[in-house]
Amino acid sequence: MRNIAMRLMYDGSRYHGWQVQKTEITVAETLEKALSKVCGHPVKVTGCGRTDAGVHARCYCANFRTDSRIPADRLPLAVNTRLPKDISVTDAVDAPEDFNAILSCVKKEYTYEIYNSRIRDPFYEDRAYFYPMKLDTEAIKIAAAQFVGTHDFKAVRSVGTETKTTVRTIHWCEAEWGERTFKIRVCADGFLYNMVRAIVGTLLYVSEGKIDPRDITMLLDSGDRRLTGPTVPPQGLYLTRVWYDGPVGEMMS
Repeated sequence: MRNIAMRLMYDGSRYHGWQVQKTEITVAETLEKALSKVCGHPVKVTGCGRTDAGVHARCYCANFRTDSRIPADRLPLAVNTRLPKDISVTDAVDAPEDFNAILSCVKKEYTYEIYNSRIRDPFYEDRAYFYPMKLDTEAIKIAAAQFVGTHDFKAVRSVGTETKTTVRTIHWCEAEWGERTFKIRVCADGFLYNMVRAIVGTLLYVSEGKIDPRDITMLLDSGDRRLTGPTVPPQGLYLTRVWYDGPVGEMMS
């Protein structure tokens, strides 16, 4: 039985997240149906992480097992003919037997995009967070730097999936202007439920003067979700990079 790893991207606007659910359309379910037709047998995919309803991915990894003899480099073209236009498989490779898209992941990067203007742009409606207030970018950058390191991030997570520990290591938390949006990039060895969206909400509270930019470490130490900023909407969030060792890592680079 072969273990195939795929790189894909998707616009999550019309999906109820990645994970298969009983009554809602999801990215994983849509991908499994397409792969099952291509491979000629039922396929179960394992994704590199759970993305919630409305969240997008510019770089996502999933793996599945199959006895199909279709060469890995031909799988993207074959499966894309059976996928809707908002999901695309870009690469595939034969992975080691013990490879698992979520358990083998070294680190991930999410990017949150904010459309900062007094006037809405309809083309960003489902792809960025419309935020009409003036941004204090310097205060945001000062606060963002304090999230870097190994901390207990209980204060910036929503109640949801249970986890053994709320301690994570953030490798970078950076904020900068893109071509038309303000982008906040967070890379970590793992993420808690709604962690990035709560971090962004906290940074916006900093921008609004509701939280002192130098108080982030103190707020994290408190572990109190009530003291940090709100969970911002999902449509501005993108999974942008995923790291692995070996041949899968080469495919994802």
